[in-house]
Amino acid sequence: MADRGREPGHSPHRTSTLSSEDVRAYLRSHPDFLAQNADLVHHLTPPSLDRGRGVVDLQAFMVDRLRAEVRTLKDQQRELIGTSRANLNSQNRIHAAVLFLLDAQSFEQLIQTITTDLAVLLDLDVACLVIESNGSDIPHVHRSGVRVVEPGAIADRLGRADVVLNTDIQGDPEIYGPGAGLVRSEALIRIQVSSETPDGLLAFGSREPDTFHSGQGTELVGFLARVIERVIRGWLELPA
Repeated sequence: MADRGREPGHSPHRTSTLSSEDVRAYLRSHPDFLAQNADLVHHLTPPSLDRGRGVVDLQAFMVDRLRAEVRTLKDQQRELIGTSRANLNSQNRIHAAVLFLLDAQSFEQLIQTITTDLAVLLDLDVACLVIESNGSDIPHVHRSGVRVVEPGAIADRLGRADVVLNTDIQGDPEIYGPGAGLVRSEALIRIQVSSETPDGLLAFGSREPDTFHSGQGTELVGFLARVIERVIRGWLELPA
């Protein structure tokens, strides 16, 4: 016999619909629910600001949250634009430097470009080309502008890395000579001209403590070093 108290089509196994009082009871027993599920706030209709005693103002919470999100997005946008502009500027400077290197009419002019013109082209204070001695030389400045350091000095500074960026430092006179006092941050890039030449180092120094820092990309300065290796190797007719 059919149960006259049950509506047609109603299954005895169907879960009953939650009432508003059930929701209220759940929220009372879980007061941190919205804090842990803040994304749900966007789907809620806020109460009027003209609230009575004991009514939580979700509208103010939602507005504050949206304002915080907008501020975060604006900050991220400004940072992205600034980084893009800086990267484009650096890329243009590296391209100009490569052209100067390729335009050198002699090996002496090439060395002068590396040790003098690169600092100007890259908006830096000091640029040095450093090589390790063959064991009979002591560190000093050659007339060519190349600085010579003792064997093992480059490995001491770079370890196994090809590029090292140092922030808020005092420049090393062995690397920069008289210009060391200007250096507060630096980029040190390994140079390997040929299997027949000693280890080398390209050193860029800036008077600004944060021009170079560990969070920067090193692809551009690495590319410039590879160009310098090839140009020097070509002028000296050395094998790779």
